[in-house]
Amino acid sequence: MAIHENFQVYDDTLTLSEYETERNKPMPSFNHSIVQANLIVLLHQFGNYRVASELSLDLADWPSVPDLSIIPKRPLDFKNDLIKLKEAPLGVVEIISPTQSLNELTDKAREYFAHGVKSCWLVLLPLTTICVFSSPDDCAFFRADQTLEDKILGIELPLKEVFE
Repeated sequence: MAIHENFQVYDDTLTLSEYETERNKPMPSFNHSIVQANLIVLLHQFGNYRVASELSLDLADWPSVPDLSIIPKRPLDFKNDLIKLKEAPLGVVEIISPTQSLNELTDKAREYFAHGVKSCWLVLLPLTTICVFSSPDDCAFFRADQTLEDKILGIELPLKEVFE
């Protein structure tokens, strides 16, 4: 069934793509991609951070590729690029994909905290909700009609703009 002539509704296949194998994560969906782009644009306004999309992390030999990494702003060095970031980002954003379970994401959030991340956002697309974890056991839920508040990172975002 097609939702538009150029897009297909999620197909429940078990074959992993090269993307999924390489990154050890599900392929992003259309909604996932749009929400990720919206978050990048909105987070760009916080001048003390850089927002990196699909940045490979190697945190104490735990490889991960969060959808977004929020890191302190620093100059770019185009002559000495980093293939994998070895220091923990201040924050990470994981956006649930149609083939992911919530348990997978909450387990991943615990790992991020164990490896030094200070804030972890789980974007729950079917609920148009973002869960902001300030520790492995403490989270706040923000719906699309609310303003997200991340007290750890000092970020406030109107979620209406994220989910449009």
